[in-house]
Amino acid sequence: MLIRDVRIDGRRVDLRLRDGLIVETGPGLDAAEGEALLEGQGRLALPALVDGHVHLDKTLIGLPFIPHIPGTTIAARIAAERHLRRSVALPVADRARALIARLSALGTVALRSHVDIDPEVGLDSLHQILALKAELAGVMQIQTVAFPQSGILREPGTAALLEEAAKAGVDLIGGLDPAGIDGDITGHLDTIFGLAERHGLGLDIHLHDGGELGAHELSQIARRTARAGLSGRVNVSHAFCLGALSPDAFARIAAELAEAGVSIMTSAPGPVPMPPVKALRAAGVTVFAANDNIRDAWSPFGSGDLLERAAILCDRQDFRADADLELALDLVSTVPGAVLGRPRADLTPGALADLMLVPAGSRAEAVAARPPERLVIKGGRVVAGAQVM
Repeated sequence: MLIRDVRIDGRRVDLRLRDGLIVETGPGLDAAEGEALLEGQGRLALPALVDGHVHLDKTLIGLPFIPHIPGTTIAARIAAERHLRRSVALPVADRARALIARLSALGTVALRSHVDIDPEVGLDSLHQILALKAELAGVMQIQTVAFPQSGILREPGTAALLEEAAKAGVDLIGGLDPAGIDGDITGHLDTIFGLAERHGLGLDIHLHDGGELGAHELSQIARRTARAGLSGRVNVSHAFCLGALSPDAFARIAAELAEAGVSIMTSAPGPVPMPPVKALRAAGVTVFAANDNIRDAWSPFGSGDLLERAAILCDRQDFRADADLELALDLVSTVPGAVLGRPRADLTPGALADLMLVPAGSRAEAVAARPPERLVIKGGRVVAGAQVM
């Protein structure tokens, strides 16, 4: 395919795509014989979006609106969700497929989904998501995390289910608040790091515990990551504690995370503390943003639009300059792409042909305006949005 006349970094160029890669860029490229031609019409080309933290099995998209069940603690929210999922008739696969279609139309080409594993649901949801992973590979690259949403030690049988999930083909092992939910930091981390090491998998750990407790858990995670040789393969999601530490404590924990190669995901929710993005990056920590919950038992909100998520991050972190908005765009595209182990997709020759075209004059404007018209290309093939271009 030859894409003619798109904007990249203020330049108007053409892009030649072949075998899933961008093979040539420049003005005035001639179409080769048999090469499909796509008119970019001066639209802005952006790296496609990557959602490094979503819950495909939890979404209620595809169902009539369901009122939110209140709950002020993590444990209360877990209980509310378990109650709700018993009454939802539409299968996980149908709801997840509807969400994937929405994410794809908005420019996302790859995601990491946490999938609940507990004695009540077993591996049923995971098997449905793994089937979708294979079915929709041409539209969405999917990584799966075996996620013990209800805890591990407090839910006998969950550790064995996580072992089964690892054998079933899950990509990562998940964890959740070793202190706040399981009440046993050592026991929880022993279990999930043991699983990761035995099966050669990465880890993605939800950490809501705040203050010094959360900082202590982050320190333990960093040290175990270094000992296990898992640098670059462990992520901590949320890490609210990083937004509420003293400067000295923050500097110490950030240094440990950077040295161990532990990344941090933030979904920029309010009103909880939020990890300071620029300070973490300055310390050498990889940080990215993601959607997390999209219209589910945890929140009635969430559009699935990662450009909207980038804008929320900008608002919460007081990002106003163009360079700040461009950074926020990286946090929902190239940075999580690297965390997921994807080849680079930076719109240069040799990069993945995963991109989207939007009617905007600059990367900063794309984040500020979040134009709904998006043509999405994955692997050199148009997968969404052709009808509006």
